[in-house]
Amino acid sequence: MNPFIRSLHPYPFQKLAELLEGLTPNPEKPLIRLTIGEPQHESPQCVLDKLADSLKSGVNKYPNTKGELPLRKAIAEWTKHRFHLDSIDPETQVLPVTGTREALFAITQTLVGEKSNTLVVSPNPFYQIYEGAGILAGAELYYLPCGPETRYQINYQDISDDVWQRCEVLFVCSPSNPSGTVTTLDDYAYLLEKAREFDFTIVADECYSEIYFDNKPPLGLLEACQQLGNTSYDHCLIFQSLSKRSNLPGLRSGFVAGDANILKPFLLYRTYQGCSMPIHHQEASVVAWQDEEHVEKNRDIYTRKFTSVLEILTPIMKVSKPEAGFYLWPELDIDDETFCTELYKQESVLVLPGSYLGRQINDYNPGSKHVRMALVAEESQCVEAAQRIRHFITNNQHLMTKYQ
Repeated sequence: MNPFIRSLHPYPFQKLAELLEGLTPNPEKPLIRLTIGEPQHESPQCVLDKLADSLKSGVNKYPNTKGELPLRKAIAEWTKHRFHLDSIDPETQVLPVTGTREALFAITQTLVGEKSNTLVVSPNPFYQIYEGAGILAGAELYYLPCGPETRYQINYQDISDDVWQRCEVLFVCSPSNPSGTVTTLDDYAYLLEKAREFDFTIVADECYSEIYFDNKPPLGLLEACQQLGNTSYDHCLIFQSLSKRSNLPGLRSGFVAGDANILKPFLLYRTYQGCSMPIHHQEASVVAWQDEEHVEKNRDIYTRKFTSVLEILTPIMKVSKPEAGFYLWPELDIDDETFCTELYKQESVLVLPGSYLGRQINDYNPGSKHVRMALVAEESQCVEAAQRIRHFITNNQHLMTKYQ
């Protein structure tokens, strides 16, 4: 057996199940889950129609690992338009993937191994695939804290050149999971300088980039490259998905785009890995990437939900609207596990303890005393959950004092 498997941490939802073992939610109130980031809005009908039509011819062929040209062209055109790029080559700079989760894992296996004492550098808190991919590639993880003391941004200039020297993969999540902050152009300029100097790859997980507010689309890594003169996207890859943008988590469709010199060996790796996207999924994905109307409607729904929920919660919690994404990341006055279990028992609302998304480094876990709330359910459910949370906090001031 691979010895690195023993080093994997339990997944956050496994830890949550263990935390709740033996506990029961309030039987008088239907359970509302705000835990997993699985979009619950309707999938676009135009995509579903194409998926059904494509079944007639799509399932009797082996799909190409590289993806069919119409899909790569649709992705390239969307990327050029969305990120204001002069050019991106669908032949060499775009690769369809079966969701960003598997691709983030696979790219790490492709990139890690050339340097001695390799580091995979990750934000903290983080999406657990970053850590698991690094561990199973045999790398050491180096965590960058992004807590309330820095307004949930990473101070990259605090990182020593000794760390950059050992780094082979830098994970950037922007908009971030869980806090919803966006990496700035200045930060990207600094990271690009370091990536060139020390030869590592910036892996930008941008799967939340299309859920934003006030008509302010977040800056993407390739967009930053364009503005900074790195028009071949050297040392840079973005990972995008239809799961959040188009409410299609079950389609398992996304893409990687950027540096052609990295995508070429990545394609070779994937040819052996055997994870090519089914042809009927590819044809449906073309329709999704070419349609923005359903994406705009999706953003409108999230905007309404955040407005309604924050009106209820901001008077009694340290919480604010994220720059982008569909999570709330409130800071608590009590232990996050206690908040989670008591809220579950009293109000039948389930949230995810923030400490499960982070790691304790030097006696500090930046996710502690936070919970993640995914506003993915229908607006009425999200509002009901917010009202129950407000009721819980109002009626449990003794807990807030006891566990401070």
